[in-house]
Amino acid sequence: MQHYDLIVIGGGSGGVRAARISAGHGAKVAICEEFRYGGTCVIRGCVPKKMMVYAAHYHEDFHDSQFYGWDVSVNGFDWSTLIRNKDTEIDRLNGIYENLLKNAGVEILHGSGQFIDANTIQVGEQEISADKILIATGGTPFMPAIPGIEYAISSNEIFHLEQQPMSAIVVGGGYIAVEFAGILNGMNSDTHLIYRGEQILRGFDDEVAKHLQEEIVKKGIDLRTDTNVTAIELTSEGRRKVTLTDGTLLEVDCVLFATGRAPNTGDLNLGAAGVELGAKGEIRVNKESQTNIEHIFAVGDVTDRIALTPVATMEGHAFADTVFGNKPRLADHSNVPSAVFSQPPVGSVGLSESEARNHYGEVDTYTSSFRVLKHTITDNTERTMMKLVVDATSNKVVGAHMVGPDAAEIMQGIAIAIKAGATKADFDATVGIHPSTAEEFCTMRNKD
Repeated sequence: MQHYDLIVIGGGSGGVRAARISAGHGAKVAICEEFRYGGTCVIRGCVPKKMMVYAAHYHEDFHDSQFYGWDVSVNGFDWSTLIRNKDTEIDRLNGIYENLLKNAGVEILHGSGQFIDANTIQVGEQEISADKILIATGGTPFMPAIPGIEYAISSNEIFHLEQQPMSAIVVGGGYIAVEFAGILNGMNSDTHLIYRGEQILRGFDDEVAKHLQEEIVKKGIDLRTDTNVTAIELTSEGRRKVTLTDGTLLEVDCVLFATGRAPNTGDLNLGAAGVELGAKGEIRVNKESQTNIEHIFAVGDVTDRIALTPVATMEGHAFADTVFGNKPRLADHSNVPSAVFSQPPVGSVGLSESEARNHYGEVDTYTSSFRVLKHTITDNTERTMMKLVVDATSNKVVGAHMVGPDAAEIMQGIAIAIKAGATKADFDATVGIHPSTAEEFCTMRNKD
């Protein structure tokens, strides 16, 4: 039996980073992955989704270009070309991930890893053991148990549809649902977004969620809140007949459920190792990403902390430095920036207004809503919204939020300022870049 210093189960961003850095610190490392290296983000998540967002937004760009003097003839959209080119890029990235591991000296295994005992893992017909084991198996889409759910797809399958669905229902109100509703709508598919709650993007700042909700409805998405799907039937033509809670029947080509993700722990045989799980099936860990078994660790979505790729990468790197690099440090989960690649996109860092009021008590807010310069000579009515949340006592900016073009790119820079503890006075003292959208964060002077 081969014995290692570290076995990593899962070849996504967190697992690959942990394996590579650990090997760089001199550890003998093996990693196993049952699908493809790169994980959810690279293979069936952030990267291919962002490509589809780019594709979907071109229809607005083509339309707006006429106001800038361009005579553009658009002869339609070819779904198969997008999927083929997307697959080519994912293949390239998959190869890059494997090469990074190989160049670091990590032994790459193809197959799922299951615990035989607390130190032994089975990968296919092979048994291997290690002093330390890291679980980084990510999450998987949750599909509700309703009649006809077998006729629906998750976010995994939409990347591989052979034909564009010309009508679709997207079920859910989180970032994945909102993003795919925008993608399909941007490709001129008749798109319905069904959400059981009152307002999409639960957990985001209320004004952000409300603003985005208004914008996506303006763009043509049929948004139905306080509504859910109760059953799906397959018609003789191969379409989906969907029953909603209010009795409405909708017939569409595709039903996509984006109603949450569950930690991917079901096939690990964790009981054999004695690893404890939480109520949602997540692996319970401490601040060092350590489970209740001293030598077994877990990072990324499987721990259900912050389900973002850069967070998994940060956790994996901190684990490697701490355990094998003699450089102990904790992954810092405070002020983690995030983005929703909706149309328009959302960028956010720090606390929402309600979270800040609960934490600090007295809070000042600064909000601005406007049409960006690019749209002012077009008939595009999209409005950008920006918001700063400030602790009134210390004048420290504790939250920043934006809905509008380039929100993610702008918020990355704002996140550095907030992470560094910038005050509202620091924002005010910073000279804006003119003309730009981002300068508005430096010029908001009037409290709400």
